[in-house]
Amino acid sequence: MKAKVTIREVAKAAGVAIGTASRALNRTGRVSEQAIAAVTKAARDLGYTPDAVAQSMRTRSTGVVGLLVSDLANPLYARIITAVESRLLTAGYALLVASTHNDGQREKTLVDLFRRRRVDGLILGPCQEETPAYLDQLAAHGPVIALDRDFQGDNAGVHVDHCHGALQATRYLLNLGHTRIALLTPGSVLRPGRERIVGYRDAFAERGLQPDPKLIRAEKSAMDFAFSEALSLLGSPAAPTAFLCLGTRILSGVLQALRHSGRLAPDDVSVISIGDTDLSQLFSPAITSLTWDLEAVGTAVAELLLRRLDRTVPLEQERILLTTQMVLRESCGPVAKAATGVVAARKTTRTAP
Repeated sequence: MKAKVTIREVAKAAGVAIGTASRALNRTGRVSEQAIAAVTKAARDLGYTPDAVAQSMRTRSTGVVGLLVSDLANPLYARIITAVESRLLTAGYALLVASTHNDGQREKTLVDLFRRRRVDGLILGPCQEETPAYLDQLAAHGPVIALDRDFQGDNAGVHVDHCHGALQATRYLLNLGHTRIALLTPGSVLRPGRERIVGYRDAFAERGLQPDPKLIRAEKSAMDFAFSEALSLLGSPAAPTAFLCLGTRILSGVLQALRHSGRLAPDDVSVISIGDTDLSQLFSPAITSLTWDLEAVGTAVAELLLRRLDRTVPLEQERILLTTQMVLRESCGPVAKAATGVVAARKTTRTAP
């Protein structure tokens, strides 16, 4: 096995002192551009790889960032994480990703594990919104960035304007004549769920109306919850004529309930998905969706963290708010088309997952 190239050999090949070679590679201290170029070339030619552990001890940086989300099975997170990873990689950082599985105790265990691994910073989109004391404790070990969560106190974060998005979607359905609009959300404790319920209610308030509270169902995000709740609503005497599905799994459950009850969108019931995924696009009819730039969310989160890691930049509270857009497809129609009572089951070639 070929012996590992040392910093001494790099310095000799570059014609500089060992200390100069070390500073040039670590970008620390005062080193001329000429020396940096010579050392970089020598390291590349010799195949020199710095010792990550030793480098970490010198710089007090591991070059690793931790990212914690509530559920990696959510396809929206995949695109955000990809964007975060790409931006961090260009800055020389690796990304360590974990999921809480919507378990508060697991979340605490993972955060503690990240700290023991001495990650340089944390991006948190957890299953609960943390207290100031806990966040201050985390911030003592490095910057903490909120991913679409409202953390109390002075904390930086990137958020989506879910309130305005739900307002847009509900307005659209109200303009079509719907007033019995069911809203199914994976909870009202975290910021996205809370904001969407506010936007939904605001749209009704604009018209001097109040939504039926029985049509707001906020529970776990499991598909079987959405299926059972939607089926129950569709079987009631005053069934909803439209559904707002706040999440991919909820959309899937609602579509199954429509098929099970013999209803079609948009003939009998209008459907809007909050979050645009392959299911929304490939289902027939294609589902009208509320979407936002997931890549922009990931890039903004990474940029915000990098600014905090750059100790030459003043640490100010930054809260970035990104907008949503409606993608109009084929799943919504006027309330005149929608069923107001029980619809007899009928055969259809349309399928839900």
